[in-house]
Amino acid sequence: MNKQTHAVSDAMGTLAEDARNLMSATADVAGEKVGEARKRLAAALESGKEIYDRVREKAVEGAKATDQAVHEHPYQAIGIAVGVGAILGYLVSRRCSRGCE
Repeated sequence: MNKQTHAVSDAMGTLAEDARNLMSATADVAGEKVGEARKRLAAALESGKEIYDRVREKAVEGAKATDQAVHEHPYQAIGIAVGVGAILGYLVSRRCSRGCE
């Protein structure tokens, strides 16, 4: 995983841990609204965990498929990368020539 993925993963873990700490800190607080808020928070945590797991699975599958395609067609992959890089370079240089002064 790259640094950005690790940062997002760490942030999600911290958020989940903070939410669990909040739930345990309010466990002894009575009240209908607090109870409802705790239930919603627990449901949101579970939903967030499921979504994170699905997104992570999809990202891994996509990376594996890309790796396999590049290994099967290395010259086409190099050609596409050069073409995309040239187009992006052209667009960036045009934009900078207009407004980077």
